[in-house]
Amino acid sequence: MRTDVPPLLHAYARPAADRSSYVDIVAGDGAEVVDAAGRRYVDALGSLWYCNVGHGRAEIADAVAEQMRTLEVFHTFDRFTNPAADAVAERLAGLAPMPDTRVFLTSGGSESVETAVKLARIAQHWAGHPERTVVVSRRPSYHGVTYAALTATGLAANQQGFGPLLPDVVQVPYDDLDALDHLGPEYEGRIAAVIAEPVVGAGGVYPPPEGYFAGLRERCDRWGAFLIVDEVICGFGRLGQWWGAQHFGVRPDLVTFAKGVTSGYLPLGGVLVGAAVREALEADEAAVFRHGYTYGGHPTVAAAALANLDLLEKEDLIARAPAIGERLGAGLGSLVDGTDVVGHRGTQGIWAIELAEGLSANAVRDALLGHGVIARPIGTSALAYCPPLVVTDEQMDRCVEGTRRAIADVRAGRSGA
Repeated sequence: MRTDVPPLLHAYARPAADRSSYVDIVAGDGAEVVDAAGRRYVDALGSLWYCNVGHGRAEIADAVAEQMRTLEVFHTFDRFTNPAADAVAERLAGLAPMPDTRVFLTSGGSESVETAVKLARIAQHWAGHPERTVVVSRRPSYHGVTYAALTATGLAANQQGFGPLLPDVVQVPYDDLDALDHLGPEYEGRIAAVIAEPVVGAGGVYPPPEGYFAGLRERCDRWGAFLIVDEVICGFGRLGQWWGAQHFGVRPDLVTFAKGVTSGYLPLGGVLVGAAVREALEADEAAVFRHGYTYGGHPTVAAAALANLDLLEKEDLIARAPAIGERLGAGLGSLVDGTDVVGHRGTQGIWAIELAEGLSANAVRDALLGHGVIARPIGTSALAYCPPLVVTDEQMDRCVEGTRRAIADVRAGRSGA
């Protein structure tokens, strides 16, 4: 066995990569992080699309410590609950983009999508429509790595080699409402739900066409299907409102969330469950929803979420997203020259640039590290930017100028950090 690889098997990485391949991040403050050599970087992707309130927030650390001294953990399976879990559910229900909402808690985004698919199917079953098992998703899209979430993900490379996926999932282009109307007679009367991100995130940063979500809502209503809005990236201020669904003016039936609910300080996710799904779930008082995760409703994690939501509200951080869009979006747009950068796309607090053919996104990412900026390559040709909502104008300008210089470095054959 090899001895030059680290014990930690890293996510979305080459298992054969040696220890020297990794940048060791040891500290963070605001929109910046620091590596083991003392080099500072602008965290231009909010770690992994989630650090909305920034790094090093003592308010969250203090809330977590206080909760752990009182009740560090207890489960929320029948018949138990705890004050922190109840409080975060009540808070989230009050912020939900649809009325009469309940909240199911998980440990992250993939679990949330897995839960939403199961909720949609069992609600259809309990409502007297067991034939409605089909889930419609889009390509490109990203919904996670557990099997239902992976099947719904519209990225073929992510699915290769993992064997048979979940049945009764069909995909359409992310921007084509007409494709929904031509799924074929084999799907007529069988659609349980449609799942869509407000802005496609890890699938490439693609905002929807105007009127797209209104079209999804109309079709779901007509088919008797549930609309699942995947807010794992877009929720908690990324698009300038609490939810991307609000930004695009649509009423979901189910909303998946994670990431920004705690700004990543502790792992939490969940599903907002709207009235149409609740009606089916609650109709039979003896029925049991046989699904749940060991750490769903974890009180310490819930305390982190409550402190994080307080910061988002008290500091009005959600209002920062449009300003990020204006400065970072315009700055990245200035890089478009038709030679090295052939396009940019995004909205509010989430952006990407499209590199010219032959210019590797991984190579530009690596060179960008040498200029003190961490962005994320998506596929082979795009770089994504989704900074903490506390990012400053100067830090956004460093992201843009660093990207310009990194591209020049790659063109000149200079390596990154």
